[in-house]
Amino acid sequence: MSLEALSLNIQQGNLQDNVGWIFQAIWLLAFIIIWIYGQRIQTILMLKEIEGSLYRLKAMRDRGRQIAISTIREIGKPSEDPTPRVDRLLEHVDIEPVGLDPTGIIRRLEHIISVREFKLKDEVRRMAPQADEVQLNNLTNVLEVALALNQIYKVVRHYYLMGKKTLSFYIILQIQMLLPLIMKESEAFVNALRAFTLGQPIGDGVGALVAARLMYGREKRLIAHDTVVSEVDIDGRKAYVIKAKGPGGNVGKPGEAIKQILEEKEGRVALIIIVDAAQKLEGERSGEVVEGVGAAIGGPGVDKYKVEEVAAKYNVPLSAILIKEDVDDVISTMRKEIIDGVEEAINRIKRLIHENTKEGDTVIIAGVGNTIGIAQ
Repeated sequence: MSLEALSLNIQQGNLQDNVGWIFQAIWLLAFIIIWIYGQRIQTILMLKEIEGSLYRLKAMRDRGRQIAISTIREIGKPSEDPTPRVDRLLEHVDIEPVGLDPTGIIRRLEHIISVREFKLKDEVRRMAPQADEVQLNNLTNVLEVALALNQIYKVVRHYYLMGKKTLSFYIILQIQMLLPLIMKESEAFVNALRAFTLGQPIGDGVGALVAARLMYGREKRLIAHDTVVSEVDIDGRKAYVIKAKGPGGNVGKPGEAIKQILEEKEGRVALIIIVDAAQKLEGERSGEVVEGVGAAIGGPGVDKYKVEEVAAKYNVPLSAILIKEDVDDVISTMRKEIIDGVEEAINRIKRLIHENTKEGDTVIIAGVGNTIGIAQ
């Protein structure tokens, strides 16, 4: 081997050694940076992700506010600009009753809910003097959706700013983990604006639709606030079918209605069947019908408590028919899959009545949910 070739090999070996040392130094430096500042870098990246979602939530909040204002102007024909009243209502808060002494908390909670409902409808009536009763109920639902979007935006903004101020990894991590569910729920609320504005049936009204199908063509009477009942003959049994008064956006008071019927009959009721929507799990099919026992009534728990209390008092069995829905379906325009579940629910009701009661018995069937777009 010549001296030139030997010298060249030595230079190449030295160059490779130098490059290897450079890569090792870079790797060591990167490891030290990640070890010392890794959590800080991850925190900054999570803040950027939350910031992008926050812009989307703000756009949803503004859209809900604008739709509420424009719908009130279009339907209610107000003599003055409703914007200041809408902005004030969007900041409305509900204060729960004190729970230190639980005695009578349901009665106090019911009172607060009733006052809230009356206040919102009264405010809508002032803003939309030309609206009829059905339109007032629908406008109230639109405002409640806009209020929910505003509250979601403000809560996410609070944690974002708090995390940005403190750079606390765990504060930011909490909101970042919940963000996909929050965005999904917010998008469902945005979709609900169209349904409430146009008065279309929503997924939550599937229980009311079942009741409406059973009581179709029958005489109805008001039994509780915004709640109607019809007497229907099913296989020789007298069925009291209950639903919220429609077609405005009402949920009524099904618990009070069931309580009144049981008190009138002095407990001589063979079976109570409650039909309602239920949130499906991932992998389950929308519109799937399942059966259970208990009072299938959502919400703050006032009506559920009344049903459980009076059913236990008279020892009346409680059966539940649940129609599975995704969170997007609950407050969005009712989809065909859910409507198909109505027929299955009616068949399940008839089977339960046939198997668990005898001719001449009295049963109660309550269709629970928002009855917007579903006539009484």
